Amino acid sequence: MKKEIVDITQRIIERSKNSRSAYLKKIRAAKSKTVHRASLSCGNLAHGFAACGKEDKQKLRGLNHSDIAIISAYNDMLSAHQPYQTYPDIIKAAVSETGGVAQFAGGVPAMCDGVTQGQPGMDLSLMSRDVIAMATAVGLSHNMFDGALMLGICDKIVPGLMIASMTFGHLPTVFVPAGPMPSGIPNKEKVRVRQKFAKGEVGKEELLEAESASYHSAGTCTFFGTANSNQLVVEVMGLHLPGASFVAPNTELREELTKAAARQVTRLTEQAGNYMPIGEMIDERSIVNAIVGLTATGGSTNLTMHIIAFARAAGIIIDFQDFNDISDAVPLITRIYPNGHADINHFEQSGGMALLFKELIEGGLVHEDVETICGRGLTRYTQKPILKDGELIWVDGATESSDKEVIATVAQPFKADGGLKVLKGNLGTSVIKTSSLRPGCEIVKAPAVVFEDQNDLDAAFQSGALDKDFVAVVRFQGPKARGMPELHKLTPPLGVLQDKGFKVALLTDGRMSGASGKVPAAIHLCPEALDGGLIAKVQTGDMILLNGETGELTLLVSEEELAKRENAQFQVNGHHEGLGRELFGFMRKSLSSANTGACSLFDQDV
Repeated sequence: MKKEIVDITQRIIERSKNSRSAYLKKIRAAKSKTVHRASLSCGNLAHGFAACGKEDKQKLRGLNHSDIAIISAYNDMLSAHQPYQTYPDIIKAAVSETGGVAQFAGGVPAMCDGVTQGQPGMDLSLMSRDVIAMATAVGLSHNMFDGALMLGICDKIVPGLMIASMTFGHLPTVFVPAGPMPSGIPNKEKVRVRQKFAKGEVGKEELLEAESASYHSAGTCTFFGTANSNQLVVEVMGLHLPGASFVAPNTELREELTKAAARQVTRLTEQAGNYMPIGEMIDERSIVNAIVGLTATGGSTNLTMHIIAFARAAGIIIDFQDFNDISDAVPLITRIYPNGHADINHFEQSGGMALLFKELIEGGLVHEDVETICGRGLTRYTQKPILKDGELIWVDGATESSDKEVIATVAQPFKADGGLKVLKGNLGTSVIKTSSLRPGCEIVKAPAVVFEDQNDLDAAFQSGALDKDFVAVVRFQGPKARGMPELHKLTPPLGVLQDKGFKVALLTDGRMSGASGKVPAAIHLCPEALDGGLIAKVQTGDMILLNGETGELTLLVSEEELAKRENAQFQVNGHHEGLGRELFGFMRKSLSSANTGACSLFDQDV
C-alpha cells in the first residue's frame, strides 16, 4: 500500500485507541448468544409479534430463526426514495425463504435538499440527519432484531442511518440502494439555462422546463452530488452488495439485488454461525477507504462532515486534516459532473464501481483486506452483478475504461490529487473542493463583500453591484446560527460573474451543495461567526487571500485594526421560526463544529 495512506491510518488508530476500545466493549456487551428477543418477557414478545401471520409468529416464538429489522426512508416525494415503496414485501419474502422473519421496524423522515434549496426549510436539512439517527434508534430499540436492512440514499439520510447503525453496532447490517434515474438533459445545458435565468435572459417557464427535463423520473438525481457520493462511499466500505449502487430502479436486476441483500444479512447473524456485526466490520481502515473513494472521485464536500460523524459513532476520531492528507495522496481518477460532463450513469457504463475498485486496489490506495458484508477482502467488489437465465450472478468487471474522459487510471489520472483541501489561517479552518475548478481559479485575492443572508447577495448581483473582483463573505450560516443550510442558490450568480472574467470566491461558515465546485468556495469555516470566529469581524472592503494551492485562508487586516473591532451580532430575523424551525432550537444549540461532524448527538468538540 501507499505509505502515506498507511501512515494516516495508523495515526487515526492511535488517536482513536481509547474511544474505539470503549465502543467495541459496548457493542460486545450488547451481543446476544441467542436471538435478541430471548431477553424479552412473554408480554414484550407477544406485543412484538402480535401483528405477524401464524407462520411468522411460530418462528419468532422459537430461538433458531433470525428477525431482521427493515428501516426505510421511503416517501414518494423524493424521486430517489419512491422505489422503496415495494421493498418491504420483497424483503420479507426473501428473508422468509431463508427461514427467518423480516419486520418493518420503522420509517425515518427524508427531506430533499433539491426541494428546499434556497428555502426556509433548508435550515432543517443538516439537523434532519441527527433526527434520522434518533428515529432509527427508536425503531431498533425494541430489541427484537438480530440484523438490519437500511433503505436510504440521499443527502442526510444515509449518514443518519450510518450513525444509528454504528450506535447499534452489535447488529449485522446491510444497506440497500435503489439506483439512479435515467439520464436527462446534459448537465452543461442545465447549468446554461440556470445562468441565463440568473441574468434575466430566460423566464421561469424555460427554467422549469430545463429542471424538469433533468429531474424527470424515479431514482437518484444523476449528478455526482451528496446522494451518489453516499452510495459510492457505502459500497467502498463494503456495506452494499458488489456493484449494487448504480443499478437502475424498477428493473429485474435491481429487484434481484434487493432479494440478495435481504438474504445476505441473514448469513451474518449469530444464528447463521457467521456473525459479523457492523460495528466490528467497519474499522479505521474502512473509514480511510471511504475517504479515499470520496477523494479519488471528487465527491461531495458534505461527506467531510458526515464521515466524521458516523466514524465518531463507532469510536473512530477523524477530522478535516485527515481528508486533506488523504486527498494529497490520492489522484483524481473520475470526471463526473460537477467535475466533468458525465453523470453517474455514464460512470457506470464506463466501468463503474468494479473498475474503480480495481484501480484503487492495484494502486495501493485502499486497505483490501477489510471485512465486508460479503466476507474479507475488497477484491470481490471488482465484480459486477448480471442476470444470466434469470439468475443473479457476479462476473469480472471491466479492466479498463470504455470512456477515458470519465474514468482514468491511477497511473495516468486527471489530477495528481483528489481536489479536497483544508484552508487554514487567521480566519480559521475550512475546506475547499478544487477538483471542479478551472485552471487559474485556485487563488483569489480580493476585497470582501459581506452578507448575512444569501438572498442579499442575489439582490446585489441583480443590481449590478457585484460586477467586480470580490470574495463573498456569507456569515452566520453555521451550525449553531442557522443549522448550516446549503448555499447552492449562490452558484448561478457567482458562476455568471466568473464567466464574465471577474475573480470571485465564497467564504462561509455554511455549506455548499454536493454538486458545487465551479466557484472557489471556502466552506464549513470553523469557528463559525456565532462562536466568535474572526469571520464575525470581517468588513466589506477588507482584503482576503484564498489559496487553494498552498491551503492559506487569511484576512489581510492588521492585528491592531482587528483588536479595535467588535464582533458582528447575529440577527435572527425570523430564521428560527416557520416551517418547523422553532422545534429545532435545542438541537441547533447543541451542534458541534463542522470539523467534528456538526453533530448534536455526541459530546461537543472532543
